[in-house]
Amino acid sequence: MSKKKKRVVTTKKTVLATPTVARRQTTTEAPSSTTELIFTRQNYMLMLIGAVLIIAGMLLMTGGAQPDPDTWDPDIIYSKRITLLAPMVIITGLIIEIVAIFKRY
Repeated sequence: MSKKKKRVVTTKKTVLATPTVARRQTTTEAPSSTTELIFTRQNYMLMLIGAVLIIAGMLLMTGGAQPDPDTWDPDIIYSKRITLLAPMVIITGLIIEIVAIFKRY
């Protein structure tokens, strides 16, 4: 006579000899309908002003076309508008953009 051992099969996994760790409870809160924006209206206005100055500087930098392809006139190519005024307007626009990004109202 042979006796068979009964084997119990469970579907639950059991953890043996593991320390219990307190888990952080996660709450599922609905996002609030009134979210605060990062930038205010003044920030956006400064960004717009900076972008307009950058575009104006780029437009000031255009030009320098020679009236005659056989001659070269350095006064047209190296005019103060192209070499001095336009880069200063662009740099001013970039500085205003940086101020607009970092300014808190």
